[in-house]
Amino acid sequence: MDILQLLQSEYISILAGVLGGIATAFLTQRVLNKRGIFTYSVTHTRVGVTAEDAIFGNVAVSWNGNPVQNLYLSTIEMKNESMNDYENVVVCAFTNDSRLMTEQTQLLDTPNILEWSEKYKNQLHVEPGGEPSEKQWATYNGQREYIIPIFNRGQSIKITYLNSAKTNAMPSIWLSVAQKGVKLKFQGPQNQILGVPQNQAAFVGVVLGVAVLVALAIFVTEPWAVATAAMTYGLVAQLPGAYAIKAIRRLKEAIGG
Repeated sequence: MDILQLLQSEYISILAGVLGGIATAFLTQRVLNKRGIFTYSVTHTRVGVTAEDAIFGNVAVSWNGNPVQNLYLSTIEMKNESMNDYENVVVCAFTNDSRLMTEQTQLLDTPNILEWSEKYKNQLHVEPGGEPSEKQWATYNGQREYIIPIFNRGQSIKITYLNSAKTNAMPSIWLSVAQKGVKLKFQGPQNQILGVPQNQAAFVGVVLGVAVLVALAIFVTEPWAVATAAMTYGLVAQLPGAYAIKAIRRLKEAIGG
């Protein structure tokens, strides 16, 4: 029995195995998603720096008339990656090497902004005619706390801070989430293709390529044709991988909804 006959005789088994694998992966994902997953990323853009240079001269950066050493715009995006919807999610942003100043917040794809939590408002409350204490300024410059009334699956929030780093190094700003059953994961910068992380698209593309190769080996008798098709697919494997991931995401949202 040559390889073609072997593949043909195992065709039903392969098909059943693929379908069984998909079903198992789907059920496993459903179980895992009983625990919510939020992911977030942070990007920093330098706006200005105070410096003295013998060639370029002196550069001074100020904010509202106050001199600052290193000025950054830092943007945080957090997404609900689970198949669950949540209410009253408390999100805290904090730093220990920068000074948070003004902010802009948004629940993406909606006109809504993020409100400070009642606890945080009370910490910063100042009676009419009074002045903020040093502790209140330290709290305001070091952390913020928000409440998200409704955070649906697939939704994202975006927070942008104007901040002044205390050193010449890039500032560090983190998030924490106080929500039962939710795990928060940090994601570093990733190359993407069609809005999908490139490494994920490549992996799924290779898996699909194996299935395509098996089908070609079964139905195409010319080895050169199989080899040519396989090499051509290999050049663009990330594209079908990215489309497959996006399709799976939409299916998950539809089933979850």
